[in-house]
Amino acid sequence: MPPTDTAREVQHLLSQQDFGQALQVAERWVQKQPGVLAAWMGVARAALGIGMLGRADSAITRAFAMAPKDPQVIFFRSAIDHRIGRSDVAIERLQSLARMNHPVALDAALALAEALHRTARHAELRELIAAGGAWLQDERAILYTSRALSSSDPAAAIDVLQQFARSNAASSLRRFAGFDAVRLLDAAGRHREAFDLATHLHATTDSRFDVRGLEQEVERQRALLARDASWCPPRAPAVQGISLVVSLPRSGTTLLEQMLDRHPQVTGIGEYDGIVNLGDDLVGTGLWPDQLAMLSAPQATAFQKRYVDGARTLLRPGATHAFDKMLLTWLWLPAVASVLPGATALHMARDPRDMAVSLFLSNFHPHAMGWTRSFAEIQRVIAAERSLLPHALDTLQIPHETVVYERLVERPTETVERCLRRMGLPMDAAVLQPERNTRTVHTLSHDQVRKPINTGSIDRWKNYAWAFDDSWKPLVDLHDRRRADAV
Repeated sequence: MPPTDTAREVQHLLSQQDFGQALQVAERWVQKQPGVLAAWMGVARAALGIGMLGRADSAITRAFAMAPKDPQVIFFRSAIDHRIGRSDVAIERLQSLARMNHPVALDAALALAEALHRTARHAELRELIAAGGAWLQDERAILYTSRALSSSDPAAAIDVLQQFARSNAASSLRRFAGFDAVRLLDAAGRHREAFDLATHLHATTDSRFDVRGLEQEVERQRALLARDASWCPPRAPAVQGISLVVSLPRSGTTLLEQMLDRHPQVTGIGEYDGIVNLGDDLVGTGLWPDQLAMLSAPQATAFQKRYVDGARTLLRPGATHAFDKMLLTWLWLPAVASVLPGATALHMARDPRDMAVSLFLSNFHPHAMGWTRSFAEIQRVIAAERSLLPHALDTLQIPHETVVYERLVERPTETVERCLRRMGLPMDAAVLQPERNTRTVHTLSHDQVRKPINTGSIDRWKNYAWAFDDSWKPLVDLHDRRRADAV
């Protein structure tokens, strides 16, 4: 296929938000023509679209070296920098782009508003809005004008967002605006309205998710674990300085990450895509999951190097330990045991009802996290996770600690000290003040973790008690036993 045709194909796939296919085409393109700027930009944009931030970063670095003054390159360099925690430099570049007489200026202004919001630079966001500009005429701007309005008149912001959420706008924008309104309604104690709006949003903007496929993967791993661990021995040398979250979302993982990231030797590297890439590598060998004992040591070592090298590029100066918060790791534990032996797992557990409320009322990706659309599917996924953990960690002999969320916020000192001890690190008092952490948080907990450690989220489910029936009792009882037994 001629380069012009390949460029059109990549651009078309990106415009359709088919990022997975776009990445495949762009990756083949850079292999054939590594000197073509558009090829590297295609890889960077597609990888960013599906959250493969390590690959996006390496690709945009190549593109930026080739064209450091190109506004489009600078824009995506800024977008990726912001996503991987280099928000200050990203904001500075976006401010310059937003002032340019160039087509990218509008998107740069919107990206700047998002970066200011995520980094809690609220005064600067209000100043950006007050300064006016063409970007405010874009329908996406409603997210930022409403967020600014919510600080002074939350009821008015709710009205604006609700009206937009029930309009004929693009589903992705309606979803963002609607769940902003859900959050404000919940905070205002208007719980029935929050629940009803979330129900509407899930019904009109979600996509089908194969919950049964996820359950079958868990069942397959449980059957293997019933033997022993001989099918999944370590196939590479032990790693040092790697810790991983092994949990579902909304279980307190962002708070734990913010706490540990305050330690001078630890960097929270966010939802790093290394585990997903490792899993794809293992699936590609044809050995996943039951034949990992046949994985060659050189191949396992190469896979390990790819993961570790990517993680270390995200460490801040002076840090020696990466804390990986990828929330799919719990499904890839055989990969951890085989290729990353020595890595520490921190298993988070929280009241399933509090998790369910938080999941249902939050804007998770409707494709990757489509199971959050109903309490029934949320219950099934939590049950699958609970059936696998911590049994898999014990059987596979992965060094780990189980962290009960309620105990973490009630007794933070002893809980985080235990985690650090497992990681081979000394206690540092800074970890008890996560609200002082200035790193950018891209999860849905970005507002909560800027507050001092508190117990305010415990028993949140009681505001939505009508959504739970007796079928939740086994999961609740299991968690209550864990909570009672927590150290």
